[in-house]
Amino acid sequence: MNQSNLAQLLAALTAERDALHSFADLLEHEQKLLIENQTDQLLELAEKKSAHAINLGELGESRRTLLRRDIPELSIETIRTWLERHSAQCLAIWLEIRALAERAHQLNHTNGELVQMKLRHNQQALSVLSKAVNRANLYGPDGQTSFSPGSGRSLGSV
Repeated sequence: MNQSNLAQLLAALTAERDALHSFADLLEHEQKLLIENQTDQLLELAEKKSAHAINLGELGESRRTLLRRDIPELSIETIRTWLERHSAQCLAIWLEIRALAERAHQLNHTNGELVQMKLRHNQQALSVLSKAVNRANLYGPDGQTSFSPGSGRSLGSV
């Protein structure tokens, strides 16, 4: 790889690393919001996450395109070996990218679990409320109260 291509690779790796840092920070913020039950901000955050994910996909593809110039079959080991031979600086950034990607994966997985827990909790609460409404059915179709728990009296009667 010539110096120009190596410089392009270094720039691509640096941009991808920086984007992954931002993405991981965004996932940490999402986790904080989920834990603190500040769900009103999650929709806006989801849009940011999508934009970041698209950007990361594009940056990853740029990196792969640059590496394919010199490495016919891309794998973790072939990339690592090639970078060890050609650029310690690129290797360090690539290893950081791998670690950040793993961190982002774990954060995203944990956030998904938190969302599922909240969803289950909300579904249970809705189920309890729905059953209570069905049991209590305070007003009949004629608009008259029909609730009389054990006393034989209608709701509101003396």
